[in-house]
Amino acid sequence: MLAWLMLHAALAAGATWAARLYALSRRLLDAPGERRSHREATPRGGGAGIVLAVLIAAIALSVRFPAQAMLLRTFAAGFVLVAAVGWIDDHRPTSPWWRLAAHAVAAAVLALGVALAHGDFRLALAAFVAAMVLTNVWNFMDGINGIAASQAMLVAAAMAWATGGAWGWLAAALAAACAGFLPFNFPRARIFMGDVGSGAVGFALAAVCVAPVAHRALDGVLVLLPLSAFLTDASLTLLRRILRRERWWTPHAQHAYQAWARRSGHTVVTLGYAAWTAAALAPMVWLRTQAWGLGIIVTAAWYTCAVSLWVYMQRRLAGGQAPQPSSRTRE
Repeated sequence: MLAWLMLHAALAAGATWAARLYALSRRLLDAPGERRSHREATPRGGGAGIVLAVLIAAIALSVRFPAQAMLLRTFAAGFVLVAAVGWIDDHRPTSPWWRLAAHAVAAAVLALGVALAHGDFRLALAAFVAAMVLTNVWNFMDGINGIAASQAMLVAAAMAWATGGAWGWLAAALAAACAGFLPFNFPRARIFMGDVGSGAVGFALAAVCVAPVAHRALDGVLVLLPLSAFLTDASLTLLRRILRRERWWTPHAQHAYQAWARRSGHTVVTLGYAAWTAAALAPMVWLRTQAWGLGIIVTAAWYTCAVSLWVYMQRRLAGGQAPQPSSRTRE
């Protein structure tokens, strides 16, 4: 396992370095603005390194585990589609509706693979929903140094521990790839993940989060625990924008993590979110051997705390006010 982790961390690091050189040569830079949380022009597209490492892992595992080959290949097909759409968007901004349509196709491919592999319609539906949600949540929440990669690393590591087998190895490769990317993005960002990385990482997380449920290694409700920081911030911010009748599909800087970062800086916020997610792993591990009903109660309580913290952060740090509209079109 150690050699596997080191290999995929090295692959991601090397490819991220190459992606940075490419972005600089093509002037693929994110400039500072009202709807962004950085102060200097920074290359984007570094998530391509994570994509390459995870794709190689999926191909290798499809050979090593023939019984899982079909599902791994459907995952790889959807994964590549999400990454390709993000890569295009990093070069030339595209319609969010076209991106969403591509995500739906990728999620449907993954769901079809789950249905064929496990013969369970409900599990296939869960895979579709998870892919749609996490692909876009990771895209929404990738706004400050290190936050998207560190959260993905922690969640993937938890799923690797819980699952084992081919999907445990894939989750481990994803965690290692995120670790290989992080030195380029945290605490100082020399390159951003970009849409090519954030969407693909979310899609990969959906697959590795469904895997322990499919293999009855973890109750579905427990998977929600390490995802709570991102799911709470993304969903409540989106709901508030909808209720305010804002153009919720456009870029903004209204997430709780962004309000906190404006006050305390990127490093504090990224480490704070990481601490919350790491803390969520303790009840997940404990509840794995407990009654299903207890898992629901603890998860509900955990999310109640997360919602309360979100409300506090928005009121205390942002004053509940949305930033003024800007003509910029990218976050």
